[in-house]
Amino acid sequence: MLILLNKPYGVLPQFTDNSATPRPTLADYVNVKGAYPAGRLDMDSEGLMLLTDDGKLQARISDPKHKMAKTYLVQVEGSPDDAAMKALRQGVTLKDGPTLPAKVEAIPAPDLWPRDPPVRVRKTVPDHWLRLTIREGRNRQVRRMTAAVGLPTLRLVRWQVGDWVLGDLRPGEWREAGRAD
Repeated sequence: MLILLNKPYGVLPQFTDNSATPRPTLADYVNVKGAYPAGRLDMDSEGLMLLTDDGKLQARISDPKHKMAKTYLVQVEGSPDDAAMKALRQGVTLKDGPTLPAKVEAIPAPDLWPRDPPVRVRKTVPDHWLRLTIREGRNRQVRRMTAAVGLPTLRLVRWQVGDWVLGDLRPGEWREAGRAD
């Protein structure tokens, strides 16, 4: 079984939460026995999460050695210039070492659902959207990469993992998918 879920903003990317103040979890959206996340997506990120009951598929999706491509739609604060785009394409050096090169392009604002809560707007600072594809999965990597080139991330939506695409799933919706073995 393979499930594609559009994880909403603010949802913990696991099925349980042991914190003193309960937070929304995947269990609030998916009630399928034996499904486990294949990879993670931070609470403050949205979009495609894959869940499966197949350990080999889970490892292939989430293990960095497989370098499965993950594509994100990223709203950044500021205007991406040639130097920032070149740095992302060549790989940037973070505190935990250099990243692999990313595929990146500036895109028009995508037609996405409104985020709850909304992204803060600063009238004096422009924002732009990027489509960024990486083949690693370090903790908060996309946010750290854009910050390293002077473009802090305002909104991060994972759009695609390997051949699986979010498509028209609304936040909190999920569907079973065919497997791309």
